[in-house]
Amino acid sequence: MTQSHAKQPAVKQAVLITGASSGIGLSLAKHYVANGYLVFACGRNEARLNTITGAVALAFDINDKQQIQQAAQTLSEKLVAANAKLQQVILNAGSCEYIENPMRFDGALFERVIQTNVIAMGYCLEHFLPLVDTNGRVALMSSSATYLPFPKAEAYGASKAAVNYLASSLRLDLKAFGIGVSVICPGFVKTPLTDKNDFAMPMQITADEAANTIFNELKTGKNEIHFPKRFTYILKCLSCLPSALINKMLAPKVS
Repeated sequence: MTQSHAKQPAVKQAVLITGASSGIGLSLAKHYVANGYLVFACGRNEARLNTITGAVALAFDINDKQQIQQAAQTLSEKLVAANAKLQQVILNAGSCEYIENPMRFDGALFERVIQTNVIAMGYCLEHFLPLVDTNGRVALMSSSATYLPFPKAEAYGASKAAVNYLASSLRLDLKAFGIGVSVICPGFVKTPLTDKNDFAMPMQITADEAANTIFNELKTGKNEIHFPKRFTYILKCLSCLPSALINKMLAPKVS
């Protein structure tokens, strides 16, 4: 007579998303919830995070190392309680500010952007990466602005170029641990951040369209996710031109 064994509960797939209170992060959180993931929605505004039906709010400031450490401890406990494995970490949170006058270079602005877009990402990797399951994936938010130099984008472009290199190097080192690394390079996406721009944003797409692309391409393990393709391929082609020609095309006209 064989002894019956209690059926083990299924292990849930979990994803952590920073910057989930608005824009691409919010759309991603909703998209992952709709696809059955246990979603840890992260940001500073806990009230906004709590409005994401089906997600678990994890409120912290990405520029505060102690808050990130505490959030990671809470995340670890919640994963165990939910019988879940952290399959994806999407470090989406970031900022964008422009250098308006290069002859009065704003060093404090430059520091703020680098801090939020690069240094804070390092804090998050320190505390969340050890929780990622084998065969999991980490995604770092960059920008298609890295394909070409753009006026006033010294701080923003430099920060995202650093993210690209970070992703490429981290991908090599994490291969031995079975963890993939993706870099996400969007074109213009309608978000509260881009709503502040006072220049033309060709081929702009919605945050929901961006989230759908990111979700599908992370699922297939893409190392570089760029969209909308009709826009990003134009930038990639232009980047192959001689630098002198690129400078002539993109440099602001002197009045």
